[in-house]
Amino acid sequence: MTDSNKIAKAHEALETAEAALKLAKQLLGEMGGFSPKVTAEHYAEKAAIVGKAATGGRVIEGVFDGQGMVDKKGTTYPVPANYASKSKLIPGDVLKLTVTEEGKFLYKQIGPVERKTVIGPLVYNEGQYQVLANGKAYKVLLASVTYFRAAVGDEVTLIIPLHDDKAEWAAIEAVLPKFEDSGAADEKEPVKKTRKKKEINLEDELDI
Repeated sequence: MTDSNKIAKAHEALETAEAALKLAKQLLGEMGGFSPKVTAEHYAEKAAIVGKAATGGRVIEGVFDGQGMVDKKGTTYPVPANYASKSKLIPGDVLKLTVTEEGKFLYKQIGPVERKTVIGPLVYNEGQYQVLANGKAYKVLLASVTYFRAAVGDEVTLIIPLHDDKAEWAAIEAVLPKFEDSGAADEKEPVKKTRKKKEINLEDELDI
């Protein structure tokens, strides 16, 4: 095979691969099982609306993206996972960061985004805790799972943004108790939780 033929074959293979990838993304989008990767720009645009950095850069306002705070320039600041979990922060919440003279970061929630609650099971997939709800898999912080003492398989109440379909993260509101029949119709006892992590197949869980 000549070099020109090899080049032609290579171009043909690339075009085929690109077409297949495009089709796969289209099908996933139509099924609604997964959303495109959310970048910092998505929340930077929101941050540009809600506030500006104060003189000297001591106070900065931004938007929570599920893990950190994104300011209007697209810079991401770390938000302590314990604070995010206890405060039940969700993507879109407006935060104010105060940087002290000692260099400490102090956060305050100043603009909660509209939210709603859904219910779904907690799963563990590829090293990440997620909750299957609202037709997708929402990521949740490990600190949130630990704080609520949740276990894989637990049904949890999840807080998600009301109007942000691109959000990949959510906050745990509460863990629903499990019950099993004890032989009497009016007597039920909680089922002991198992803390063993279990890898799951998201396609099966979401009926893709």
